[in-house]
Amino acid sequence: MFEHFVTGRTLPEAYHKALVALHREHMELPCPDYNTNQKEASMTFVVTEPLAEPMISMLFIGDPRSLEQYRQEMLDGILDFEVARGNWEYTYHQRMENQIPWVIDELRRNPDSRRAVIVVRSESDMHTGSPACLQNIQYFIRENKLHCKVLFRSNDATKAAFMNAFALIMLQKRMADTLGVGMGTYTHRANSFHCYERDYAMLDGYVRRIESGGQVTYNYVGDWDEQMAEARPAIAEMVRKLKEKE
Repeated sequence: MFEHFVTGRTLPEAYHKALVALHREHMELPCPDYNTNQKEASMTFVVTEPLAEPMISMLFIGDPRSLEQYRQEMLDGILDFEVARGNWEYTYHQRMENQIPWVIDELRRNPDSRRAVIVVRSESDMHTGSPACLQNIQYFIRENKLHCKVLFRSNDATKAAFMNAFALIMLQKRMADTLGVGMGTYTHRANSFHCYERDYAMLDGYVRRIESGGQVTYNYVGDWDEQMAEARPAIAEMVRKLKEKE
């Protein structure tokens, strides 16, 4: 497998470099579980200043509402009730929520700890057709900053990776604030960073836009954060209606 390591100051810079690296060097192989083909490489992208602007990539399929909803799903568990109903097998938040207080306590006990790990993978993943893509998250405090390192077994480059990284950076920020430390680096590792055949044209288009030198980012503060805040009442109403169905 091709092994890529890229670094960017901002989240979009690192993510865009990852897309270009996948486009240029990859294996193309079958993906029988989904009856398709895929372009695949192993990818590590590092964001040295996760809150630096511009923070939003134009090159993902979502909008401010979808990004805000995903942030709330990851950080606040707004759709965890679907697990109790049997509609979903799990959510990331549902698997993480009881581990986060322990991680906070561990880093308070020993700021130099190497034990502050959230394990997302479950034994049940061996017996399901939709095992968790996110496997674990490890936090380090170094030089009074909280660093975050995540591992995905599988990560859709064009349709999931940016939203995953954004939400995990927001979780990192929440934990850093709780601990009273600054924000360190964010490292995103995907053992299979891939693009399905149906999205090859999307990947090609993204890379052309990146290499054209045109605008491919938005600011978060003063732009998307305001649009995401405006979407919250509609998201809350959606959740309310879903809960009322049963």
